[in-house]
Amino acid sequence: MKIVDFHCDALSKLWENPKASFDNSPDLDVTLKSMEEGDVALQVFAVFLSEQYGRPSFERVMAQIDIFRAKLNGTGKLEWLKWRDQIREVRSGSKRWGLLSLEGVDGLEGNLFYVRLCYELGVRLMGLTWNHANWAADGVMEKRGGGLTDKGREMVQLCNELGIILDVSHLSVAGFWELAELVSRPLIASHSNAYGVCPHPRNLSDEQIRALIAMDGRIGLTFVPWFIRRDTPTVKPEDLLPHVERICSLGGEHHMMFGSDFDGIEQWVEGLESPGKYQDWVNTLLKHYPEQLVQGWMSDNALNFLEQYLPVQQGSRS
Repeated sequence: MKIVDFHCDALSKLWENPKASFDNSPDLDVTLKSMEEGDVALQVFAVFLSEQYGRPSFERVMAQIDIFRAKLNGTGKLEWLKWRDQIREVRSGSKRWGLLSLEGVDGLEGNLFYVRLCYELGVRLMGLTWNHANWAADGVMEKRGGGLTDKGREMVQLCNELGIILDVSHLSVAGFWELAELVSRPLIASHSNAYGVCPHPRNLSDEQIRALIAMDGRIGLTFVPWFIRRDTPTVKPEDLLPHVERICSLGGEHHMMFGSDFDGIEQWVEGLESPGKYQDWVNTLLKHYPEQLVQGWMSDNALNFLEQYLPVQQGSRS
């Protein structure tokens, strides 16, 4: 069963360690080898700028985009997904694909020209924040819990015009509801679970889940152990099933996907430590749910969304 994964942080690790190989580096969760082992057809690669290396800058955004261009796409290891009409190839072909996102717009430095430039360079998804405040909005861990700034609202309008899909994972609750009123296409939560099952601030409330479903958005359940359970040191794949059930009970069986957060974590779900374990996860789900539903969660729901909301390449008939 083909897999689509809507979030990983492999690019930031490759930036931190230029000698690491995407082919099969033991320092990476997501490698070409692990994608092949798990039959991952499409992986979303986030540009994440850790503040431990200083103030986020556009130079560092460009550096990670260039790593994707040169080490992943330019070597022929991955095809670069940018346009709606490419989804047919993702569905039918045997190639591996990558899609670029920004995990927080801190590195765009409040410059809307950089937003446009990222789009021109192939970025198709953007989260407004990481956990804290930046020039565009408050993150979910910012204590004041504010929403979007004036410049953030300008950025949203530009994303509407360009065709960039916006991501609410990490965004404050106030920012979530404000953004939901401003966007012209549905939102995604690339890597968040259900707060009603595990009350972590990064998870989504029932009201937020219902709102994403109502707008035809997507929710990427994540493998971050402490977003799944907080009462045990060891988390197993079966512990994610209550989150699946919660979203289904709210009407989201056709809006659910997965966003692992591989390479963004240092603790793993036991038995879900890399993309190579995805087929084991498929088999676990098939013990509890019909194949058609599982196939939707693993790839079809995500691909249907991208086929409708990715931009159309100029000159294409799609």
